[in-house]
Amino acid sequence: MIAFLLAQTIAITGGTVYPVSGPKIEHATVLIRDGKIAAVGASVTIPADAVKIDATGKWVTPGLIDGTGQVGLTEISAVPADNESFERGDTIAASFNVAEGINPASNLIPVTRIAGVTTTLASPGGNLVSGQAVLIDLDGATIEAMLIKSPVGMVVDLSENAKDTGGGSRAGVAARLRRAFDDALEYERRRADYDKGQMEQLSARAADLKALLPVLHGQEPVIAYANRRSDIQTALRIAKEYHLRMILAGAAEGWEVAGEIAAANVPVLVEPMDNIPSYDALGIRYENAALLAKAGVKIALMETDSHNSRNLRQQAGNAVAYGLTWDQALRAVTLSPAEMFGVADRYGSLDQGKVADVVVWSGDPFELSTGVEHVFIRGHEVPLTSRQTELLERYRHLPPKY
Repeated sequence: MIAFLLAQTIAITGGTVYPVSGPKIEHATVLIRDGKIAAVGASVTIPADAVKIDATGKWVTPGLIDGTGQVGLTEISAVPADNESFERGDTIAASFNVAEGINPASNLIPVTRIAGVTTTLASPGGNLVSGQAVLIDLDGATIEAMLIKSPVGMVVDLSENAKDTGGGSRAGVAARLRRAFDDALEYERRRADYDKGQMEQLSARAADLKALLPVLHGQEPVIAYANRRSDIQTALRIAKEYHLRMILAGAAEGWEVAGEIAAANVPVLVEPMDNIPSYDALGIRYENAALLAKAGVKIALMETDSHNSRNLRQQAGNAVAYGLTWDQALRAVTLSPAEMFGVADRYGSLDQGKVADVVVWSGDPFELSTGVEHVFIRGHEVPLTSRQTELLERYRHLPPKY
């Protein structure tokens, strides 16, 4: 293991490589140097000092990217002291950025990454405007070492969960959000008057109104949670009114308005393993991801249960079982989320110059029987151990009964 830690050059040889940005390459080599991908192909020259990993008969893909969750922000859901994903006190928390709440020592991090998930969105929640999500790699002793991009987007909730913030009404939720947007623009126009106390009271603190301005000027996307068909249409309506860059999240009934979503050029974060109806999504179905993709919507997959972000590949397998093509599913957990979050120049595919987040699988990553054999994050091989594997080894051989 020491050799791996010290080596600057690693060659993963002989595997079937799925770059995502192009067709698969049989018997190929992925060359990693100084944390970046130096070369990919069937005839790569391997330096003499490279550490070689034989991937013959294996599959090699980019690390998977989970499109939502609170990995690093939560540990035990029922214990408030272990949850850092929301700011109490106001329903407009636009200035709240979750980055400094991330715990690099979280036990959920190794549990997630040994399943091939190397990157996740750390997302706030719990408010109408919950705050700023950040993108992290699941390796590093400090927050700075983990951060990829901060912020990635402003999280808002237009689902049933937000009704209390609008006085118990979906219409009230939409009105409250519009007022926050209008007040932010008014704050920008009349900043001097605001500072002198010569304006009527606005709907949020100055810091939150200021944080909304990059969203309203198209510099930062809104990540809008909406499941019911009418809520999705409300989100699209607001995006059009304010010229927002929007990413829909959830969109459980998205298949019903897939054409409208595609026409608006709005990408969607979807959870394809969920089909249990609720009053928030009576029309939910397993085929949602496939039907959205068929309509021309860019999709990425997400696992909303942070304690089970490791199930992202099962989400992808389920999506394939219900109509998504295998290639579309792989893209939906690699390059598509990288594109949505604005990091596709560095992440999401195995291309020269990109960050070396690479996974070697024993077979098809979307088959439950497939194992993870190697995980590289920023060119560093991470150990395939977690609290769960340690407990397995501890109790694998029980002492004799007395």
